[in-house]
Amino acid sequence: MFKTFSHIYIEEGIKDHVRTKEILAKFPNAIPVLIRHYKDSFNRNSQNFRIQKETPKLILAEKKDQFLYPGSDFSPNFSHQHFYYNTMALNCIYDCEYCYLQGMFPSANLVLFVNWEDFFSATNTFLEENKSLYLALSYDTDLLALESFFPATKSWLKFAESQPNLSLEIRTKSTNYSQIANCPPNPNVILAWTLSPQTIIETIEHGTPSLQARLKAIGHAIRDGWKVRICIDPILRVPNWQIHYQSLADTLGKELKVEGITDISFGGFRMNIDFLKRMVDARKDSSILFHAFEKKDKIVSYSELETEEILELMSTALHKHFSPSQIKVSYS
Repeated sequence: MFKTFSHIYIEEGIKDHVRTKEILAKFPNAIPVLIRHYKDSFNRNSQNFRIQKETPKLILAEKKDQFLYPGSDFSPNFSHQHFYYNTMALNCIYDCEYCYLQGMFPSANLVLFVNWEDFFSATNTFLEENKSLYLALSYDTDLLALESFFPATKSWLKFAESQPNLSLEIRTKSTNYSQIANCPPNPNVILAWTLSPQTIIETIEHGTPSLQARLKAIGHAIRDGWKVRICIDPILRVPNWQIHYQSLADTLGKELKVEGITDISFGGFRMNIDFLKRMVDARKDSSILFHAFEKKDKIVSYSELETEEILELMSTALHKHFSPSQIKVSYS
């Protein structure tokens, strides 16, 4: 699902790029606007993230450097020595109230980098030097959600076929599995779906597919032989959260082929304090952002007691249906 973009800003240097033309063809009614550099638009002052989110614009650009970034402490590395991520896109088509992107980026517009070959080349070089790489593709965006007009996920799956020392994680809330269903399953690729109770999807994860729709996509991926990770993260202390998350665990146990799940990771809300301050200023209607968080080393999170309660409840609920080896705490 995505909104039609009224304007597409295009860096002059890639106006004739094949992927630029392919994306423009998907939006024939959009007004193209040439720009010098994407940051001239994306990073300009006095932008309103919330207003832009209502009618986001598309920005097509070329990434010139930093094709790999070390993974954040906020994300689990699943015991991989070389954990990195890349940014083929900036921002997300969804509008989750807890998303750190609205505190990190000045703009809600969506940036797509069309020079994929440079990302592949940088990954090749890293592998030659370090022999292994665990790469998160969908970090500052939901890459699979863009697949119908920006088919980068499919290209990465093709690239990974010839890279036995490359492990990929593709995290999503989308139901776009059908876009990659014809790709052969790769044992070094994990398709990771973020799931929440339906009440949280409806009230906090604006624009995202329903829980049942996501479960249907997951079921298809499991039947096709893909490794699948479930991410219940962040667990939010909304009213009656205990009931909602216990019910979610029961739903997963009943509706999914349990042995087809590689692992389930879960954790509580945590964020850079500066990001949260910007989010609170911009999103005063979101009750989940005004919790009495604990502050430590520029990080805000639920208190130690609240976090222990979250982890204990979720762990107990999941152990009713899944083996201990499948259950991973992503943050404690």
